[in-house]
Order: sequence, then C-alpha cells, then structure tokens
Amino acid sequence: MFAEKHELHLSGSIGISLFPTDGEDVQTLLRAADTAMYHAKEKGRGTLEFFTPELTASVRHRTSLAALLYGAQARKELSLHYQPQVDIDTGRILGAEALMRWQRPALGAISPADFIPIAEDTGLIQGLGEWALREACTQGKLWHDAGHPLTLAVNMSVRQLNDPGIVARAAQVLQETGFPARSLELEITETLLLRPTDEVLRVLQGFNHLGIGLTVDDFGIGYSSLSYLQRFPIQALKIDRTFVHRIGLSQQDDAIVAAIIALAQSLQLRILAEGVETLPQIEFLRARGCRAAQGYFYSWPVGQERFAELLSARKPIPTPATRRSLATGPAPGAAS
Repeated sequence: MFAEKHELHLSGSIGISLFPTDGEDVQTLLRAADTAMYHAKEKGRGTLEFFTPELTASVRHRTSLAALLYGAQARKELSLHYQPQVDIDTGRILGAEALMRWQRPALGAISPADFIPIAEDTGLIQGLGEWALREACTQGKLWHDAGHPLTLAVNMSVRQLNDPGIVARAAQVLQETGFPARSLELEITETLLLRPTDEVLRVLQGFNHLGIGLTVDDFGIGYSSLSYLQRFPIQALKIDRTFVHRIGLSQQDDAIVAAIIALAQSLQLRILAEGVETLPQIEFLRARGCRAAQGYFYSWPVGQERFAELLSARKPIPTPATRRSLATGPAPGAAS
C-alpha cells in the first residue's frame, strides 16, 4: 500500500463468527466476532481466530480482573517479591530481580501472567511500574544501609519506555529514596529493541546518563539482527529461561547457550542465566564462563522479610561444589 510517496505495510487481527452457530442476528454475530478478534490480538496480533463459547468466559474473566486491578494498589493488594541473583562460584547474592505480586482477598494469589498483560493493555502498567520502581528503590536503600550493597533489577514495560517523562521520574525516585543509580538495573525485553524508535533510544540514553544499568531480558528469542547491542547503551544480557531449560537435551541447544555466553564476553557485557533449576544446568553455565544465575535452584521469589533472611544468613547460598551430593531442584528452605 502506498500513501503519497511512502510505502506502508499493514497487518491486522481478524475475529470470525459463523451464522447460525454463533448467532442468528447481526448484533450477536458482531459481538462474537469482536470477542474473537481480541483473542487474536492476545495471541500476538497479525492472526485470525474463530469464535468459541469458551472465549466469552475468558473475556469476562479478563474484564473482571481489569476492573479489580484499577484499585489494587490503593487497597495495598500489590507487593514486590525478590528472586536472588547469585554468584555461581561463591554462592554470594549479587542482587535480586523485583517481581510484582497481586494477592486478592477473595481470589488469592493472581498470576502475573494473568494481570501484567491486562495492565499493559489498559495502560495501568505505567502507574504500577513507577510504584514498583519506587518500592524497590526504597527497600534497596534499607538493605544498603544494613550493609548489603546489592543490585536490584526492575522490569520496564514497552509503554513506560515510550513515555518521554519516564527518565525524569526515575531520577526523582532515586533522589527521594537515596538509592544509588549504579545499583539499579532496568530490564527491557529484546523484542522491544528489534523495533526501535528514536523516542525509545532517547529514553535509554537518558537512563544511561543517570548511571542506571540496562539489561536485555529474555535474550535469544528475537530472531533478528544483533546490531542493536552496539546501538543501544546495554550493559548486560539475560539468557532466556527456555534456552536454560534445554541445556543437556541436545548438542544444538547446548551450542546456542554457549554462543550467547561467548557473544556477551566478546562484547564485554555481563551475562546472567535465568530459570536455572538443576545442578547440571549450573555446572554447564559455569564451565562456559557464565558467572551469575537466578532460578529455583537457588530460591523462589520471596517476600522482603525472607529475602532479608537470605542476605543475613552466615552461610552463603550453596555452590555447585556443595550441592553435588544433594538432589537437584529447588534449594533447601526455598519458599514454595
């Protein structure tokens, strides 16, 4: 398609309803097709989806969660959990990833996989993301003052990175909490960097000027040019858990992980593996030069009180050398 002299590439999400199975009048068929279209968007856009009765229940559940999420922060239903990021050689906790959790009295714990996409679609993620940043920096300052100068990683959404005021607000949070910028890392998804805009580039450069570290999360799933690693001010790569889980299953899987580690080393970027669960995974990563990891092998994400206990423990988190005699899996005492 051309508009004046510009070539435009369009895509669409399509919802399909059928007469008379899904309705016998125009309005009913349109509602069913609209429901199917939103489901197609959820599956990644650029797809089509046929209406099924199950989709209606799914949409109603999503709508209900969205309504509840609007007041969740004010009702103090949201909290942050922290998953340790550990030095593989020494077992020392280097830092933690701050992860948002939602506990609804009537529903119990609601999975981030359910409410984070809703927050993204509704725009609530901007306010919730800023709340998470402030909470993490406030808690991080307390841990620093207690003698634990760890690094905290906070996820940054696409909507936040497209907000030109986000850098100024991050600077304000750091100033008000007293948490040092050098101890804060913002995790951004690789897929965002594959479709960069000038505005996103300015935002990332702004974070870099503040001294905040930038980590590419879920690295390896982009299937595109890696030139962005030189264009953007990136300091670290995080190996996606899907690759870590496949370590030892085939030579090809092992080669991919080894190549990611070698790439990070050649570009002088820090490398961290997420989703580690077994001793063989840890030993494979260590043998190839990956020195930091997080996952159930060490600890589940835990509340701030439990994380403080891990920081204050006299014994470090077990290393591969001390774990070889134990069964693989979650570390003893890890939260379940």
